Amino acid sequence: MEMMIRRAGLPDASVIADFNLRLAEETEGLRLDPACVEAGVGALLKDPAKGVYFVAEINGTVAGQLMITYEWSDWRNGNLWWIQSVYVKHEFRAQGVFRRLFEHLKALAQEQNNVVGLRLYVHADNARAQRSYQNLGMMRTKYEVFELDLRGHSGGAG
Repeated sequence: MEMMIRRAGLPDASVIADFNLRLAEETEGLRLDPACVEAGVGALLKDPAKGVYFVAEINGTVAGQLMITYEWSDWRNGNLWWIQSVYVKHEFRAQGVFRRLFEHLKALAQEQNNVVGLRLYVHADNARAQRSYQNLGMMRTKYEVFELDLRGHSGGAG
């Protein structure tokens, strides 16, 4: 199995949007507005200041993805990279796709002297994902996430 990790571009927008729709339904039982998700994916792909997607390709097929966004930490004088929109297609699960994406991201972060940490949030009921993140060396923090939804969306992480 030949796997390649690469930065996503505009030609990947429809696959990424589809993966995000599947992610929301699988992990949180949410049916998101496809037009809104497509616009959101496109906005990020057109503006690297918002973040970046990485995709894993196996034999030319996009098998998985993750997105990073940035948060400046004045306490640590550096950037935190937030890992979001993690998705691996069913037929490629348990084959190391997310691990390879994570390792790629970790290596990129370590090459830069202004990245001080990698973070993500995970649904409280998603024990499988939590185990995966712990197996990669990530640790649970003492932080809880609070949100005030200003657009009236029905919950969800994204």
